[in-house]
Amino acid sequence: MSMSAIAASLPFPGARAERSAVNPWIIAITVTLATFMELLDTAIANVSLPHIAGGLAVSYDESTWVLTSYLVSNAVVLPLSAWLSRVFGRKRYYMLCVVLFTLSSLLCGLAPSLDLLILFRVLQGVGGGGLAPVEQAILVDTFPPAKRPAAFALYSMAIVTAPVIGPPLGGWITDSWSWRWIFFINLPIGILSLILTSRVVSDPPEFTREVVAARKDGRLRIDGLGIVLIALGFASLEVVLDRGQTLDWFESRFIVLFFSIAFLSLVAAAIWEWRHPDPVVEIRLLRDRNFAIANAYYFLFGFALFGSTVLIPQMLQGLYGYTATDAGLVLGPGAFVIVALAPLVVRLFPKVGVKAMIFIGYVIFAIAMWQYASIDLGTDYKRMALLRALQGLGIAPLFVPVSQLAYSYLAKNKNNKASSITNLFRNQGGSVGIAFVTTLLARRTQYHQSVLVAHATPFEQRYRETLGALSRYFATHGFTNADAALHAKAQMARMIQEQAAFLGFLDCFWVLGCACLIGAPLVFFIRKIRSAGPGAAH
Repeated sequence: MSMSAIAASLPFPGARAERSAVNPWIIAITVTLATFMELLDTAIANVSLPHIAGGLAVSYDESTWVLTSYLVSNAVVLPLSAWLSRVFGRKRYYMLCVVLFTLSSLLCGLAPSLDLLILFRVLQGVGGGGLAPVEQAILVDTFPPAKRPAAFALYSMAIVTAPVIGPPLGGWITDSWSWRWIFFINLPIGILSLILTSRVVSDPPEFTREVVAARKDGRLRIDGLGIVLIALGFASLEVVLDRGQTLDWFESRFIVLFFSIAFLSLVAAAIWEWRHPDPVVEIRLLRDRNFAIANAYYFLFGFALFGSTVLIPQMLQGLYGYTATDAGLVLGPGAFVIVALAPLVVRLFPKVGVKAMIFIGYVIFAIAMWQYASIDLGTDYKRMALLRALQGLGIAPLFVPVSQLAYSYLAKNKNNKASSITNLFRNQGGSVGIAFVTTLLARRTQYHQSVLVAHATPFEQRYRETLGALSRYFATHGFTNADAALHAKAQMARMIQEQAAFLGFLDCFWVLGCACLIGAPLVFFIRKIRSAGPGAAH
């Protein structure tokens, strides 16, 4: 009898007993804990870069590789996580990721030089890249279809609150102690997650059968070429997205080289993986219409959420004079609304349905972005916070139905590979969104500045009046007439630059609103979800 036949005939009583004995919500909280830690760490380091640069005696530009190195290794591991789960066993692989992430966090905090810090961040990204996909697969296998919306609601809380908490927490820790503590805080969370995972999480029998069936003569078949192409492609793509704006995109030979490598590698990987009998990334799952649409939603969700999360604090600090902590607190109401509405979303989901919730969510999300595009430099904290809360109101009804949509027609033995793909799309959506808004902001600011400068001439009456008023102001404060005129012109230049930047931010918010609106009509292409089907009847 073959190994696959033996595996199919085994009842796996021990695994079933363990799973039935543990409350599934304990499992959900356990795995969400580590994912929250990883997502928090992604955002928390951003505000500490100037302190890291100063502490290690390097330039700010050099210190940005602390972020890039993490994102690159994370992007490489994400699509490979399903295959790595089969190599090590899902529970064992998840625990290895937690151990590697926690240990590398300790090493990052102790790093005496930038080179070592970048090396340890690469290791941290390798560990962090496997956490979210494995957690999502564990949730799908732990909860029956009727209970999954509540589990996905808990998962969505971690995804949306961690990036919000990260910047203000990172600023506070750095200001109060040292940048090294943004890495040390992972230690107790990682240790707790490891202990709980070892006690309550187990591999389901279906996954164990899949692993045994995938082995030939007791050895796991390795898609070596697929692994190399995917790793090379996504690593190069992440470098392009992260460094593109800094190096002026395709004006840089460095960016052209890495983009070419990414494009050729990913195209070759797509062709190879589509034809491979046991691919490392099963892109054939995208033939399922609902799964493909769900991944489009994951990409769009990451694009809009992370794009706006980067823009808002940057605008508040640069133009409104907010501190990093205060700017981070403006993001808080959005996360609060999502957490508060999670139980309501779970209750409404069976009554309202997937299509209506996603449609309403993306329309509200778009309206929130367009409202941001209508603010002015006199807008106060209260309105900013309310707009973020409105954005949260749009995000709240999205994650649960999209997650249900993704698994609606998939066979249960595809859950592990599916979670790897969905997290890849969400992660790449965030990376593309951040790169897009950063580039758009720079280009639109430059455009508006050129237009404003063209009107800042002595032939324009408003320019003369403003310049005269500024000169008189400086003259009444002790400046000579010549000095007052010079200071007035300098102040005028700052005002033009500030106004150009502000108009650039408004353009970005308007475009993000348009991007969100794309999600609404996509619901009409969704295949009706069956009450019990391949992905639901288990």
